[in-house]
Parts: sequence; structure tokens; C-alpha cells
Amino acid sequence: KNRKAHFTAPSHIRRKLMSAPLSKDLRTKYNVRSVPIRRDDEVMIVRGHYHDREGKVTACYRKKFRIHVERVTRDKANGQTVPIPIHPSKVMITKLKLDKDRKALLDRKNRSGKGKVSEKDAA
Repeated sequence: KNRKAHFTAPSHIRRKLMSAPLSKDLRTKYNVRSVPIRRDDEVMIVRGHYHDREGKVTACYRKKFRIHVERVTRDKANGQTVPIPIHPSKVMITKLKLDKDRKALLDRKNRSGKGKVSEKDAA
């Protein structure tokens, strides 16, 4: 039943399933362990063939539970370059793209029980 729920999940639930852990410094800054990944976040791949590569997220492919990272590509036989899909649990977010909704999310998830994500933190 869990596998069925996972693979038939609608898009708004897949967003949450496609969460990635934050780097150590972001974790101490926001007191949050992981957040759903989004397009302009900067990530570092920590597992697999492409580990230790850093780049910006260019696409979140919710249908396939994968993300595409800048400069993580492969050349096809006809010379075309295609992005390599990577599972969001195998990356670590190093820089967040913050907007007001994302700040509100971090405030809600803040584990310390006190403190808002202030303007100086967001910079």
C-alpha cells in the first residue's frame, strides 16, 4: 500500500516527497533539516557517479521523482546533450532560493521554537 501511494501520488504530494536535506550551515541557520526542492536552489550531489558536483537545479521532474542539475549532462550519440536525472534525496541543498512563501515555510518548520527568518538571514 505504501508503494502504491508513493507511485500514484498527485503532484502536490510529490513536491513534499521530493525533499532534500540542507547543508550543515543552512541547518544551523534555520534549524530545519530538509525542505522540498525547487527550481533555482543550488545543490551538491552527494551520492552516485556524479557525487561532489555542484550546480543549480534547472528542473524538478515530479512525474519521474527526479531533478536536473546544471552541468550534469551527457552527450547522446547524435551530439545532443541531455540532463542526467538525479533523485533529490541524493543531493544536499547549499543555497536556497528564498521568497515569502519559502520564508514562511522555514518559520513554520523552525525547530528551535523561537525566531523568525529575518531579512538579514535571508541575504
